[in-house]
Amino acid sequence: MNSFFKEIKPDDISESVFKLIAEDWFLLTAGTGADGYNTMTASWGGLGQLWHKRVAFVFVRPQRHTLKFMENNGLFTMSFFREDYRDALAYCGSHSGRDSDKAGETGLTPFEPGAGTAAFEEAKLILVCRKLYYQDIQPERFLDEDIDGLYPEKGYHRMYVGEIEKVFRADV
Repeated sequence: MNSFFKEIKPDDISESVFKLIAEDWFLLTAGTGADGYNTMTASWGGLGQLWHKRVAFVFVRPQRHTLKFMENNGLFTMSFFREDYRDALAYCGSHSGRDSDKAGETGLTPFEPGAGTAAFEEAKLILVCRKLYYQDIQPERFLDEDIDGLYPEKGYHRMYVGEIEKVFRADV
């Protein structure tokens, strides 16, 4: 484990979840080791309580290369960054890991915050999550008809719910 990070409890996350996810964005990452990993920028998701567990829920469109890694791995991470990493997050959200080395192009440094998953040393906050459940968004269940307009190509997200197993805060 990288020495710039201190492990904290999920309850000790003091930042606004709305700001962290929707405004600041995060890198959703799955995979590591011999099979590799992939990361993507995300701004949809949440943190909360479900099934008597502290959980995170994230969303991945079927077109995203990250979906394969989410499907093939039991863990995922959510890495949150300071504002000065906005360009790196923008790059990771607009380029595919199929044909680019996102970490190499952005200068981000991947590492393993625990066996079985990857995150980035430059993050200010990292959540390591174990997948508990997934569900595909079903457009026939939208109760607000405007939501379907967010899917002009009909690439409806897959939602993953993960138990937050570890939280690391940058200790700098």
